[in-house]
Amino acid sequence: MRLYRFSTALALVGALAAGAATAQSVEDTVAARQGQFKLFALHIGPLVGMAQGNMPYDADLAQAAADNLVKLTTLDQSLLWPEGSDNFSMDGTRALPAIWENPEDFVAKLAALQEGTQAMQAVAGDGLDAVRGALGGIAGACSACHQAYRAPQ
Repeated sequence: MRLYRFSTALALVGALAAGAATAQSVEDTVAARQGQFKLFALHIGPLVGMAQGNMPYDADLAQAAADNLVKLTTLDQSLLWPEGSDNFSMDGTRALPAIWENPEDFVAKLAALQEGTQAMQAVAGDGLDAVRGALGGIAGACSACHQAYRAPQ
């Protein structure tokens, strides 16, 4: 797993440093990136709802949501972050230029999110207290990245 994470991180750093060449427009790439985050929100929603008491704990649903979060966070990110897709270069994105100025830290924050989702996956079916505990790692990873690399609305 370490080799996979390292190779994924290396690929992302290379793509960020050199700019990813794709057949799609930058606007299409940003839309795909935002779509991935919308899928993430869709799958974390039930876990948050259960943790907040807005819906009953359902072990099968919690596990399915956690499994999908891991799948989303282990997708290769290198094509989703081409240079010129920041909020200073184009409208419709909140990605700050700092992503491309500090790609190693950005990759580390993505790795922290991946670790948080993997921790959730390991315990999602073990009860509401386990879900509540594991949400902290995901929330912390999201917050750290948003504070450094996402413009406020």
